[in-house]
Amino acid sequence: MVNTSSRTLRLLSLLQARRYWPGPLLAERLEVSARTLRRDVERLRELGYPVDAHPGVDGGYALAPGAALPPLVLDDDEAMALAVAIQSQLAGGQGGDAALRALTKVVQVMPRRLRTRLDAVRLATTPSRWSTGTDAPVDHAVLATLALGCRDGERVRLDYRAADGTPSSRRVEPFRLVPLGRRWYLVAYDLERQDWRTLRIDRIATAEGTGTPFGPRTPPFDDVATWVRERVQAAGAAGRHHVEVVVEAPADVVAARVGRWADVRPRTAGTCTMTLDTDALDGPLWALGAAGAPFTVVSPPELAALAAAWGAHFVRAGAAPPPGPATAT
Repeated sequence: MVNTSSRTLRLLSLLQARRYWPGPLLAERLEVSARTLRRDVERLRELGYPVDAHPGVDGGYALAPGAALPPLVLDDDEAMALAVAIQSQLAGGQGGDAALRALTKVVQVMPRRLRTRLDAVRLATTPSRWSTGTDAPVDHAVLATLALGCRDGERVRLDYRAADGTPSSRRVEPFRLVPLGRRWYLVAYDLERQDWRTLRIDRIATAEGTGTPFGPRTPPFDDVATWVRERVQAAGAAGRHHVEVVVEAPADVVAARVGRWADVRPRTAGTCTMTLDTDALDGPLWALGAAGAPFTVVSPPELAALAAAWGAHFVRAGAAPPPGPATAT
């Protein structure tokens, strides 16, 4: 679900790009209901944007002609959340030019202190072709502190919760941030354990710079993104699933669409096997949907059951009568 701030920015962009939008069409473009559209328009008005509404079944919306538009107002958390979300899409090779343009617009209206944080995140992030767009809850203050530590070579003190819930306090020398799957990971040298560690950033409760600089260390890997992926897979955390699916399409076609999410190997000229390890089964279904071809689940059985449940939902949605037209107020 697109968050409110991101959707408001999208609405403003659409209103600026076209003189008049029929309400139903605008709601369709935003993928929201007429009621949600009305709330978003009201939010723009509260921010100072003069949006005219034309009532009736065929009514719509338009920005008042000749009006001087104020900048889009976002609080610090909203601005960082929006920018980091777009950045994670770019880091995973998704979004293309549209995501890059959106990120540029957001950065331009950010206060200097937020631009500094986001720039640190950008510089400290190593793109991963296995990223699906991170959506795990991440404290953006924590993320910024880790990024600044990576960039400036400053040791960081953090409170961490392991997979089994065990809390610990750590002093680390942060190295890189890596988006993988739907999560962000920190690669750092742990001073107490005297070894390199991969830490899930959504499990870091607090992080603060210590003011203590550190010198460069030689990491035990050449490709940090591949190293993180191998560590996550080797961890074998409870609840992880090994997914194997046969897809009825050539391997090169499937790999071009889902290669950043999974390993794809040919079986025959027209079929291939897709495998990946994941702790959430909805991700593989999104990947298989992007593949756009029939498939058979080999394992695990939970994925087959989830695919059947999703299929039933989609069939019911297709059989349901269309909703009534959106109206403007």
